[in-house]
Amino acid sequence: MAAGPFEPRFEDLPASVPVFPLPGVLLLPRGRLPLRIFEPRYLAMTIDALATPERLIAMAQPLDPDGGAKVPTLYTTACAGRIVSFAETDEGHMMLTLQGVARLSLGQEIATTRGYRRFAADWSGFADDLAVTPAALDRPRLVAALKTYFKLQGLSANWEAIDETEEERLITSLAMICPLPPNEKQALLEVPTVTERGNLLIALIEMALLQDKGSDAARH
Repeated sequence: MAAGPFEPRFEDLPASVPVFPLPGVLLLPRGRLPLRIFEPRYLAMTIDALATPERLIAMAQPLDPDGGAKVPTLYTTACAGRIVSFAETDEGHMMLTLQGVARLSLGQEIATTRGYRRFAADWSGFADDLAVTPAALDRPRLVAALKTYFKLQGLSANWEAIDETEEERLITSLAMICPLPPNEKQALLEVPTVTERGNLLIALIEMALLQDKGSDAARH
């Protein structure tokens, strides 16, 4: 698949990126993530990102999301997304959509004067993220587990659309929207390939169902 006219080439990815730390939020290559930005430091981050050719913001999770640290330590594997749309609101907020570009390893933190955090970016090892590659998926097993899991979580789905969605897009969308714990979201980010991500997603959903069944047995 040819890259779009606004998509960066691997060799043009920047040496550093602004980072938005957000626990439990997952961005994956080619996934789309809507965000509401309202804190002054992240409004500044957004304005600065929009002024660059790549328009990139990296999403990263804190290692200890419940620790309450003012400057939390972050997982070193993050995913950068390109701002593909934005709108201002009457309340002074910004509504963004990030489209995932590639994963990266966060290097040394770089001091800034605008309140948000910036890190050196190491893209080596993630060049394949920019290319769409075929993915293998045990779709019947996934859908069977997903129907029970969605019912348990009170979620609805268009099963006909799920049946028609190609493998990578389905794996990416489900990994991003399923309400899994932050550490499991991070594991989904860090697996090397989309096929492995799909296998892990199935395993995590099935494990959640087993845990719920065990909780029901304990209650009875």
